[in-house]
Amino acid sequence: MYNLHAATIAIIAANILVSLRGFNDSTFFERYKFSIGGIRAGQRERTVTSGFLHVDISHLFFNMFTLYFFANVVINSFGASKFVIIYFISLLGGSLLALFFHKNEPYYSAVGASGAVTGILYAAILLHPNMQLGIMFIPIPIPAYALGIAYLLYSIYGMKSRLGNIGHSAHFGGAIGGYVVTLLFKPDLFINDTWIVVLLAIPIVILFVLEKMGKI
Repeated sequence: MYNLHAATIAIIAANILVSLRGFNDSTFFERYKFSIGGIRAGQRERTVTSGFLHVDISHLFFNMFTLYFFANVVINSFGASKFVIIYFISLLGGSLLALFFHKNEPYYSAVGASGAVTGILYAAILLHPNMQLGIMFIPIPIPAYALGIAYLLYSIYGMKSRLGNIGHSAHFGGAIGGYVVTLLFKPDLFINDTWIVVLLAIPIVILFVLEKMGKI
């Protein structure tokens, strides 16, 4: 039995309750979703509240299912308080990066815990880079660090090509949040896992180089 910590249960419960309210109340959903126009009008709370809303049950399930698998990896390393800090900073990091890349698109909107969950995932990868992770349709386990790098490179491609109805920038911003805060909490990783720290930073550097060159 995979025992969930109370902190994880509380976060999952909050996502479920807020999302269910959003499913049944379109006014509530529209008021608290991530919206460039709304944020620019002064409704900054959207950068956080949007992370607890979801489009539908499958969207909610996928995010909470991912959190279910990786929350304890972070909690076992840092404790519940730091896990919650990483979660919320990743959530905010996802919103801020989305705001940065879409600031001139007043009708851009998004919802979902993906940024926060990606931050937890990236933190778990940084803490245990050699974890073997399985992916649907790929029968061979993949080292966690390789999956993390590939995922962020895919996110860059998604941002550049506007691939699908997915908040790639929020995912990437969440990963940056998880990466940075994990290193702040555990700076010895710079010494003990130098190459992993460098490798996981490569997609982040690529993103901002592309942005600086006007390629994304």
